[in-house]
Amino acid sequence: MKITFPHLGNTHLAAKALFDGLGIECIIPPFSSNEALEMGSKVSPEEMCLPYKIMMGNYLQSIEMGADTIILPGSCGPCRFGEYCELQINALKKIGHDLTFIVIDSPFDIGKEELLNRLSKISNNSTKGKFQKIRALKTAYDVIDLIEKIETAANYLTGYEVNKGEFKRLLKECKINAAKAITPSDMVNVLKKYKNKIKSIPIDEHKSPVKIAIIGEIYTVIEPFSNLYIEDKLMDYGVATKRMLTPSWWVKDAVLSPLKLNSIGIRMASREYLPHYIGGHARECIGEVLLAERDNFDGAIQIFPMGCMPEIVSKAILPAISNDKDFPIMTLVVDEMTGEAGYITRIEAFIDMLERKKNNVLYGS
Repeated sequence: MKITFPHLGNTHLAAKALFDGLGIECIIPPFSSNEALEMGSKVSPEEMCLPYKIMMGNYLQSIEMGADTIILPGSCGPCRFGEYCELQINALKKIGHDLTFIVIDSPFDIGKEELLNRLSKISNNSTKGKFQKIRALKTAYDVIDLIEKIETAANYLTGYEVNKGEFKRLLKECKINAAKAITPSDMVNVLKKYKNKIKSIPIDEHKSPVKIAIIGEIYTVIEPFSNLYIEDKLMDYGVATKRMLTPSWWVKDAVLSPLKLNSIGIRMASREYLPHYIGGHARECIGEVLLAERDNFDGAIQIFPMGCMPEIVSKAILPAISNDKDFPIMTLVVDEMTGEAGYITRIEAFIDMLERKKNNVLYGS
């Protein structure tokens, strides 16, 4: 078994730690890029959304590197992400690639027995003992938890930094050195070191930066290439940002959903405007923006791929929230034709508007 997966933020670090710990060969595809998007677009239906095409590019590049098994998170719908697996298998077969897909989905949707059956396809290819497998799984979770805490702190505290660019530089350095780690335990140690380092960066608590919540479709808010590295851009502008949807959030949400203990805060917050699940992460989008407003953020940016039906529903609700709460919200819709210049212009204009609004409140004008 030579296993691979699509890129999704920092999950490649956790995946490397997991499969190294299991003794299974892991092929990490090149980071998502225009090359991957072009490759994926050539074998994808024209009307399919951006995440599908980028993932296909990731797969094709991994296949060139020798991958024969693909693991990916799933969804039983009604979002069309639930159909990705079947569509991608058929598309790859048509061009001569017969691979094994292992879809990791919520036990609430597929049942505990089916989930364990799918996971066994991975664990059965490991020669490690039961204790070592459990340790590998825990280490992988520690990795994703640590990198998310480091990234979350860096993205938010950037707005308060004394020396411009210091958080961004340290975050980039952290990811590079974590990827170079020889063993899973080494990777955890590297991340722990950077978690302490980030605490030592000087900040000015008297600053009052613009604070923006990043909300929307889970793939496009997590995978930086798909959102044109918006969090990096906002760091350059000295904006403090927060994003609730993360890979570890997805894991916790999936595990707790059978008990209805998942995302309680988000579900309670969204109840006024969207009390029911409609697919994708539309309800989370609404809940997150309301939580951001309560936490005194200055605005929110919704990001989703062209044609994403759950987020289109969210987009239709957001103006009512914006008007009711006097809370600015900007929507960015992305596809393979999105131009970076226009994208940046809209972000800059939104930040300028938030700064003017914030100054008017502070100085009473």
